[in-house]
Formats: sequence, structure tokens, C-alpha cells
Amino acid sequence: MKKSRVKMTIMIVGLVSMVLGFSSCDKKTGGDVDVYKIGAVFAVTGGASFLGAPEKKTAEMIIQRVNENGGINGRKVELIVMDSEGDSTKASLQVKKLMTKENVLAVLGPSTSGNSIAVIPLAEKHETPLISCALSYKIVHNDKTGKPYKWVFKVAQADSQAVDMIFTHLVSKGIKKIAIMSVTTGYGASGRSEIIRLAPKYGLEIVAEEKYGPKDTDMTVQLTKIKSFEPEAIINWSVGPTQVTVVRNWKDLGMDNIKMVQSAGFGSLKNVELAAGSAEGVLLPLGAVNIAELLPADHPQKTVTMEYLKEYKGKYAEMVSTFGGHAWDSLNMVIKAIEKVGADKAKIRDELENATGFIGQHGVFNMSAADHNGLDKTSYNMVVVKNGTWAIAQ
Repeated sequence: MKKSRVKMTIMIVGLVSMVLGFSSCDKKTGGDVDVYKIGAVFAVTGGASFLGAPEKKTAEMIIQRVNENGGINGRKVELIVMDSEGDSTKASLQVKKLMTKENVLAVLGPSTSGNSIAVIPLAEKHETPLISCALSYKIVHNDKTGKPYKWVFKVAQADSQAVDMIFTHLVSKGIKKIAIMSVTTGYGASGRSEIIRLAPKYGLEIVAEEKYGPKDTDMTVQLTKIKSFEPEAIINWSVGPTQVTVVRNWKDLGMDNIKMVQSAGFGSLKNVELAAGSAEGVLLPLGAVNIAELLPADHPQKTVTMEYLKEYKGKYAEMVSTFGGHAWDSLNMVIKAIEKVGADKAKIRDELENATGFIGQHGVFNMSAADHNGLDKTSYNMVVVKNGTWAIAQ
């Protein structure tokens, strides 16, 4: 009788240990789950909704298609999207919730550079892959170590690559004197610093520099000051309504003889529409996603960009944008990793770090332990606004 009780006790202890072991595994890695959970923090509403809204639409479209086709390895995928409204505090709380309470396998976003930089410590602490949709190189570059953060990646081209492409084009046109305009946000500061850093490399002289706030509604004063220094081109680094304001003020002041160059943040035809004709002739660097129909048939991204364009336009009756392309790239990278290694966060991270030859909306990605972005300036194309749409700049 006693032996029987001892055996029963041992069996119960063993079963409890197994359950606890599985629970521990599930908490740490996602375990062998029935549903793959992926989180996303996008600025769906608020001042940065032009970024987050198409990101959300794109991610939901992809997940719907994946689930209709049987999911990943026979398992359904649950996408949990949270709206940061572009606020760093909200983004941090939402990322923490996704990583701890929801125990997602990866987090897409946030949408902006400032929000992305704010949540880096959470990804590192909770050992969950974070794939930012924002541009600043600081998102994946740890200044203290000189290396990428272990758990953080990004799919948007770096601001340094955008500046490289812009400068290459301007120098090819014989331009030597430039002026800078930038918004007083993390995004604006990052782009401004790269312009200043790289200008000497291209033999360009910065003759004027002006800033403005993210809620400013008139930049006439700044542009008038710049005009007096007679630059040959103005590079404006911002996102959202301020970009449109700068363009309209530039046009109203009759400054067409000075080339207006925008950052990639201008990469939505909605901005061109809002400029109401003032954007004609504006230059900017864009990824292949924006110009799918203009790409030659043998371009490596032709197929994926055209497929995305047809699917998105068919579902939402609107054009694709740079920002939705970020969601496409980040989500498809995660899906590909899960297909290969299942619900193991550490292995998903390793797959992301070793992703090479991944053909996305913004380029052919070649990640590595030293590069958690995996793109170079060739992922950009210089584009000009012509007849209210994009055209390849000559």
C-alpha cells in the first residue's frame, strides 16, 4: 500500500514537473503553440496616421491571406495590432504588453523613429524580436558598443542611405551649394546630422540651415532666409503635414529655380495631392514599392512590388505607400522565419539576423550580425513629382 502511494506521488510530481516545464518553455519561447501570435504597434491614428494606417491595412491584408491559405505550417496566425497614436509612452506600454502578457513571437513597428528608439530596452529585456518600420540608423545601432542591438531590426532604409542617394544625384547635376530645413523631432535631427556629416564627402557646401516645429503651419520665414543665401537646392527633412507646408510655401515664394528635395518621408501620393500642384518638380529618394509600374521587367523587385500593388489597391482602392511597404517587409520576414523554426523567439531572431537575399518592397535584404537593416543606397531610386505622380528622375 505504501509502495503504491509512493509510486503515485512520484507520478504526480513528474506530471507537475512536466507541466511546469512546458509552461516555462511556453513563456520563454512561445512553445509549441496552436496559434502563432504576432504583435504590431502602429500609429494608426494621430499625427503620424499617414504612417500607421497603411501599415495596419497591409499587415491585416497579409494575415488574412495567410490564414485563408492554411496559416503557417498548418497553424493560424493571430495579429494583435495596437495604436500608439505616435506617442512614445503609449508605444512603450503597448510593446511591453505584447511581449509580456500576450507573449507574441515578434513585434512589428513602431511606426516612427522616436517611438522605435524608446522601446529598444523592452525588446532587449524581454528577448523578443522587434522589427521597426522607421528610418533612423540609431534604431539598430548601439553607439556604446558600435554594434546592432541584439533583438532589434528595421526594414526602412537608413537616413544615411537616403542622403547618399540624394547627394549622388545632386552632384551629377553640378550642384555645389545646398540649404537644410528640418523638423525638430528625432527624425528631423537624425536626417540633419547625416546631411551635415556626408556633405563634405560629396564636396557640397551647406550655405544655410533652418528648423521648424512639428506643428508649425507656415515656413515662409525660414524659406525667405534661405533664399537670401542663394542655394542651388534645399533638402527638407520631415514627415507629415510639415512636408506639404514647406512645398506650398516654396512654390508661393517663387523659389522654383532652387531645387526642392524631400526625405523619403514624403513617399505617399497623398502628400502630392495635398500640395495641390505645388509639388511638381520635387525630388526625393524612394524604394521600389512606390514605383512598381516604372521598374523594368528584369528588376529583382518587379514581381513582389507588382503583386503588392495589385493586392492592396484591389482591397483598399488606394495606392500603396512607402509606409505600407515597411509593414509588408517586416511581417513577411517574420512569417518566413516562423515557417522555418516555429514558435521559438531566439531562433526567430537568429533567422532574421541571417536573412539574406530576401526580396522585399524596399530592397533585397542581406542581414548579418553586424547589420540589422541589410540594405544600402542602391535600395533607393531618385524620383521626381511629374504630372501629379512619381517619375524616375533623370
